[in-house]
Amino acid sequence: MLIAILGTGAFLMFGLRLTPIRKIGLGFQLLWQGRTAKGEGDIAPFNALMTSLAATIGTGNIAGVATAIFLGGPGALFWMWCTALVGMATKYAEAVCAVQYRETDERGMHVGGPMYYIKNGLPKKWAWLGTAFAIFGAIAGFGIGNSVQANSVADVLNSSFHIPHWLTGLTLMTLVGLVLIGGIKRISNVAAKLVPIMATGYLIIGITILILNFSAIPQALELIITNAFTGTAAQGGFAGAAVWAAIRFGVARGIFSNEAGLGSAPIAHAAATTNNPVKQGLVAMLGTFIDTLIICTITGLVIITSGVWISGENGASLSSLAFSSTISGGDYFVAIALSLFAFSTILGWSYYGERCVEYLFGVKAIIPFRVLWVVVIPIGAMSQLNFIWLLADTLNALMALPNLIALVLLAPVVFKLTQEFFLNNNKSQ
Repeated sequence: MLIAILGTGAFLMFGLRLTPIRKIGLGFQLLWQGRTAKGEGDIAPFNALMTSLAATIGTGNIAGVATAIFLGGPGALFWMWCTALVGMATKYAEAVCAVQYRETDERGMHVGGPMYYIKNGLPKKWAWLGTAFAIFGAIAGFGIGNSVQANSVADVLNSSFHIPHWLTGLTLMTLVGLVLIGGIKRISNVAAKLVPIMATGYLIIGITILILNFSAIPQALELIITNAFTGTAAQGGFAGAAVWAAIRFGVARGIFSNEAGLGSAPIAHAAATTNNPVKQGLVAMLGTFIDTLIICTITGLVIITSGVWISGENGASLSSLAFSSTISGGDYFVAIALSLFAFSTILGWSYYGERCVEYLFGVKAIIPFRVLWVVVIPIGAMSQLNFIWLLADTLNALMALPNLIALVLLAPVVFKLTQEFFLNNNKSQ
């Protein structure tokens, strides 16, 4: 799966002639302009990206990065960067296809995503792929986007503030339920306010720690680059890791964090108010850039510069130790950040699951799905989830397969639309 996701990303990046990297400035310009709704759709382009980021900025940015470094050494961060760079092309292509092939449902809402661009963009013999994606997506959401997130919040609040798991579960259930009543418009409005605040707060604290550890940054960067190709020797509580481990865990956690290739983000971007698929693609690719190249990098550098990566700690505990070793109360900050990140992920993934269920069973299935989604939250918060993590990773992989096949088959359409957009853009200038 990792080879398939990286290979598809590289194929799209070179087919697009590095457009996602070359046009990143234009992407940020369109994001700023997209704060207001213009054109067909239900939510502003800015809100669509924030909804997508709400789902992607989660435990992967705190616990996932720490796990990658614990299992693969500092070199894993280099391979996370590589995943993000090609992932920008994947995310771009996903959003272009989502807007190009979206539909309007019986409520007048714009719906799209892999199941729709498979159905409307490919020959009928591929229709089963869209159904397969919707089934895997609907089930996967209850793992990776719901119970795993609730469990992470319950664990971290219990260890930091001694709050019982059941109380966290009930509180999350109530808050998520209140937001879901309002559908995509309320989810996107909450995401548009919450995501910038929580991401900016996390970055400010992270950058503050890096300034305090400034002298250790050059050595940390050298460790990241050299260990990506030579492996990491055993030292302290770190067991050592070969190059393959750095690649495997760096790529796996990178994909888990930014979701490029999974087919989840285009479901949100399909609802954006835009008259041009390429414009939304340029906004969508920023999700991978912000999630992995900015937020995950900050987490990784804090862990490595603080020196605690050889402590033997893993996951969120390693991130907490890294933050608290430099600033007082850093572990409490990580607990609050993880809680906000996970809460936003539950909201974002609820929308993804809802669209998958609507594709399979129609509009009538939306309310039962929302009720079930909310009920699962406290169950996840109080459960032992080792098996759920494994199941969620497997279902994520199964989601990605139909999506990657569709992206490769629809690549000529993406290349053509991109070429036409920039040709017309240059003429108008």
